[in-house]
Amino acid sequence: MPMNVAKKYNTKTKYKHLSLEERVEIYSLKEQKYSYRKIAERIDRDVGTISRELRRNRIYQYKQYKPTKAHEMYWKRAISQRTKAPLKNPTVYLYVRTKLRNDWSPEQIAGRIVRDLPGENISPETIYQYIYGKGKEYKLWRYLPKSHKKRRSKTGRKVRSKKQSRIPNAVSIDKRANKVKTRRQAGHFETDLMEGTRKSKTVVSVEVERKTRYTLLTKLRNKKAEIKSKKVTKKLKMIKSLSKTRKPVVKTITSDNGSENTRHEEISKELEIKYYFCHPYHSWEKGTVENTIGRVRRYIPKGSNLLYITEEHLQWLENKLNNTPRKCLDYLTPNEAMERETNKYKFRQYKKQKEASVALHPRM
Repeated sequence: MPMNVAKKYNTKTKYKHLSLEERVEIYSLKEQKYSYRKIAERIDRDVGTISRELRRNRIYQYKQYKPTKAHEMYWKRAISQRTKAPLKNPTVYLYVRTKLRNDWSPEQIAGRIVRDLPGENISPETIYQYIYGKGKEYKLWRYLPKSHKKRRSKTGRKVRSKKQSRIPNAVSIDKRANKVKTRRQAGHFETDLMEGTRKSKTVVSVEVERKTRYTLLTKLRNKKAEIKSKKVTKKLKMIKSLSKTRKPVVKTITSDNGSENTRHEEISKELEIKYYFCHPYHSWEKGTVENTIGRVRRYIPKGSNLLYITEEHLQWLENKLNNTPRKCLDYLTPNEAMERETNKYKFRQYKKQKEASVALHPRM
């Protein structure tokens, strides 16, 4: 078999993309009125390659072929083909986009998708990479809890030295039971104030249950201890009234050393609970309520005048927080978690009543 025929039928020859130099030569020969077959012979390419190149990479508006523009179009097409489809598949993609716009965090989305779409899954890191990568043009970072335009790295903070509390008869958080710290039992609340502008005296009191993350929001016209104690007592009394068991729903409260908490003894006596105080400048000791205030700031940003925030808006926001799944709750909502805890108490009370009934009336 002749050498040129063997070369023609060599199936192991690898395809090679056109280079910029070859595109320039194609353009030059085309301007000289060469046919596609003559151009192919001159640059040692198949005639189909020449035809496809002049058809795909021309400027459609002017129907002209420019070598530099053709090479640019080729690279864009190559990069697009090598990029993985965003967020795995259309079902996951639509789910993530919808939940992001509903103010869910990537962790909440990744945890809840297993319950809502059985068989589908996605990691929080994949969602973050999409938000700050290919999906950045849609400005999805606006729906994240902190709304950072650029992704930030976690850094440590300096710790201040301990100081004495100025609250009279304050009970230190060190005396709080270990089961409160480990969140093994429900009914232990943290409280703090969220402030608005410096000129406005109006604040929002935030109370959060440590285990279930059940949240209460109350508008106060100022930071005076008398007003806070009345409002907080009223709100927590309402929670206690919902319980149909003898087990108290509210057991303890933990707060900082702000002057608004000086009437803690009145709250303790009225609700029959224990009141604990963090060490000065140790805000992380009530990290649950600090985190919750950060979530509230997504809807009421810093610098907002709280005087114009209505009770209806606060109630809407409270419901939204309590009906959003949380990673720390295995992607249950705080409402679901609180209901589960109260059902545990009901079951225990029913079990004790049944055991007492069996003891009094044993079967013959």
